[in-house]
Amino acid sequence: MSEQQFFAQPGASEWIELAPGNRRRVLIHTPELMQVEFGFDKGAVGALHSHPHIQVSYVAEGSFEVTIDGKTEIIGQGGSFIVPSGLEHGVVALEAGRLVDVFTPMRQDFV
Repeated sequence: MSEQQFFAQPGASEWIELAPGNRRRVLIHTPELMQVEFGFDKGAVGALHSHPHIQVSYVAEGSFEVTIDGKTEIIGQGGSFIVPSGLEHGVVALEAGRLVDVFTPMRQDFV
């Protein structure tokens, strides 16, 4: 049995380039919960997709055009959005920015 990780220091995880101007790094996780930071250059796209995990996202920097289940809204710094399990969703960065996403259960495909 592995030891539970309670803390994650800044810079402890590496950024992974997903697409031009779009990158992520897993910050911390348990089997039930995962926190992930996404970085976007202006104009970068988080393509429409779906997954079985529930996701809640916090806009740490910038502003994003967010589409969830065919509905689109602009969410700025300090705002949040939630994606229920299985709904198609994606973002477009209207300026350079960062999202902090939390998934339940954890995204096994991210580790």
